[in-house]
Amino acid sequence: MEWLHNHPDPAGCRPLTLVVLPPHDAMTRGQLRRMVELARDEGVAVRWQEARGGLLKVLGTVLSLARALRRARTLVIGDPFSRYVQLLLALAPAGRASRSRQHLTVVDDGTATMEFVAQLATGERLVRWHRRGAGGARGLLFAPVSRRARRRLTPPADGARPVEVFSSMPVEPPRNVTVTANKFAWTRARFGPPRLTRGADLVGTSLVETGVVDMDRYLEAVAALAREHGATRYFAHRRESGDKLARVTAATGLEVVRPDLPLELVARRGPVGHTVLSFPSTVVHTLPLALAGTAVTVAVCDVDPDWLTRTASPRAQGFLAGVTGTARGVRRLPASGPPDVRPEQPAPPAGPDAGSAPDARPSPPAAPGPGAASA
Repeated sequence: MEWLHNHPDPAGCRPLTLVVLPPHDAMTRGQLRRMVELARDEGVAVRWQEARGGLLKVLGTVLSLARALRRARTLVIGDPFSRYVQLLLALAPAGRASRSRQHLTVVDDGTATMEFVAQLATGERLVRWHRRGAGGARGLLFAPVSRRARRRLTPPADGARPVEVFSSMPVEPPRNVTVTANKFAWTRARFGPPRLTRGADLVGTSLVETGVVDMDRYLEAVAALAREHGATRYFAHRRESGDKLARVTAATGLEVVRPDLPLELVARRGPVGHTVLSFPSTVVHTLPLALAGTAVTVAVCDVDPDWLTRTASPRAQGFLAGVTGTARGVRRLPASGPPDVRPEQPAPPAGPDAGSAPDARPSPPAAPGPGAASA
């Protein structure tokens, strides 16, 4: 929606058709359902495609989308690390539109966008920052598909098939790639300004779920932040498990809120705390933009190296430090926790992705995951 607001008539791509390929995760499905409602309110045609559930569904989805992908003059995709998106890019026939300057745009405000742009610039394999190794046998089997998708995402020097990255993340454009800043203009125009509460809100993260941060260390840090800043609510990340959230409540007394929209929209609609606390995450980049012009302070707490699991990727600490260090308009906090946890560490630059937190309200049953929008 932000890309469309920023490109009123991108390459004559009206009408726009939004294709949603929802994952199995109920929380994400719920957020996608709510976003679909907003997209339809803006006059966007939406196609909800259940694409997961075995090889036959995958092939059926690819075949059903092939013609639209081939004819599209503008192709907008989310999450270039998604194997589903890579499969569509690799298998979609390069038809007439592709040969005649089909415009490809990657729309993603996740911190992984920083890693994607860096890997695209160096020609590396597209791998999420928290992953270790090559992904096993499945990764090896998928490697030819990933290579082809990366070629589709790499613009030729002659200017054919222009590639754009539309993101709020601080990234340096690779050669021949256009980077357009997402300033959350649509969100600010559509919602708010929010009513502010006296307390603080704390944003959850999926760093435990991705195997980067130890569960007990994370709970200690959340409890310490809540005490120090008077937080009353915990906005759960859509990937956080119910068991973990129950432990958060038991350890801190925080009210857990499971948002049904992205947190940027939830915060803009309000009510929201005067201070929003977060660990290294997408929201330390997006919330200052979405809440521009309000009195809300966004504060980020660094991740102490002692919190990392033994199985965390060697790149994890540098990546998380880079997420924090490149954030603009935020207040930096030292790593928070019990006395044996060391304070703030120097931040080596690096890449991103902790996971954007969702929005507030109970999540309806429904869908998410990577999707592709074709026009």
